[in-house]
Amino acid sequence: MAKGLKNIKGMVDLLPQDTPLWQHIEAKINHVLSSFGYQEIRLPIVEYTDLFKRSIGEVTDIVEKEMYTFEDRNEESLTLRPEGTASCVRAAMQHAMLDNSQVQRLWYQGPMFRYERPQKGRQRQFHQVGVETFNMAGAQVDAELILLSHKLWRSLGVDSHVRLELNTIGSLADRNRYKADLVAYLSAHKDQLDDDSQRRLDTNPLRILDSKADATQALLDNAPNLHDYLSEESLKHFSFLKAMLDKAEIPYTVNPRLVRGLDYYNDTVFEWITDALGAQGTVCGGGRYDGLVEQLGGKPVPAFGFALGMERLALLLLETGAFLQERQQADIYAAVVCEPEDYVTAFGWLNQLREQYPNLRLMTDCSSGSFKSQLKKADKSGATYALVIGSNELESETVNLKPLRDDAEQKTVPLSELSDTVRQLFFE
Repeated sequence: MAKGLKNIKGMVDLLPQDTPLWQHIEAKINHVLSSFGYQEIRLPIVEYTDLFKRSIGEVTDIVEKEMYTFEDRNEESLTLRPEGTASCVRAAMQHAMLDNSQVQRLWYQGPMFRYERPQKGRQRQFHQVGVETFNMAGAQVDAELILLSHKLWRSLGVDSHVRLELNTIGSLADRNRYKADLVAYLSAHKDQLDDDSQRRLDTNPLRILDSKADATQALLDNAPNLHDYLSEESLKHFSFLKAMLDKAEIPYTVNPRLVRGLDYYNDTVFEWITDALGAQGTVCGGGRYDGLVEQLGGKPVPAFGFALGMERLALLLLETGAFLQERQQADIYAAVVCEPEDYVTAFGWLNQLREQYPNLRLMTDCSSGSFKSQLKKADKSGATYALVIGSNELESETVNLKPLRDDAEQKTVPLSELSDTVRQLFFE
């Protein structure tokens, strides 16, 4: 490798041995979302910086310390997206998808970017799948998305390794009343707060509820309770949601200190958490954000969504044994040894087989190596059979099928019978 050529810290390569797991997860996600009637939207990874300042909040850790922001040649401030909801809302607004109370069920996937200390399950370029709904104000869609995520865990075989935590944080007016009393209480005990919480006291005091410091959590035991400040409407919404989850037999724990990290949430918030990944326990999280469209200059639009982290989900499947890596790259590995002018004939035979069986995984050796070296590669590929073609086979219009996974005998198959033989071996 040339000196100095390496990936940027926290932005990792997914190598061929990694991608089957990701493809498996992506296929399951696509299937579950499609079964609920959700449509994919594809969004740019770069947006105007102002979008995230207005949506996430200028006094959040993300905007203050974590965004990848730069000026382009027109001296416009641009940012690599740190999360997907703001971009999805921007696109829906820009393309009039929310006008006339149009209901939207959307999902997206792709890389996000935050400057953080890289660690297991947390990278600077990380990947998320996001699901967003618009113009549905009732708790029914809250329940639908939680049910959808629950079915996804079952589809992936990790449902026994995750648990649902749920809370309601009320309306903005509810939180403002609560915030004033919470700040008054915590200010009187400021010296007992951890450093992060002391800083958040003046900027984002609700995030203190989510502090990981034991001393701060102990102090919060006697703090005002957010649920005592909630309106009757918010409490009714939450009760309806819990009733639907109970009916669907989805277990949950109400965590009154669950607030989520972004300013735009209201009412329902939730997280799916695992104990299998150490400190990086949140696999998926989201909630209701009815004020975000208006905050970005549109009319009020009820909205609900969630995002799941692909890196953590991939780790969870590996840690729990829910995904067994397949070594097999091919069903048949074709080993061809002949003169270049004769290879044209073999190439035609193999292409005819591909045309007849589009789902057949047929890998051809293109190295012009010896039979011995090609058969070694055939075995390493994990293929079930080697299909051997040499000068004699080309002359007699036959191929040799050599089993690679058992002690069965190699057999010669006339070209006229090859199609039927392949069908019997792989498609019956």
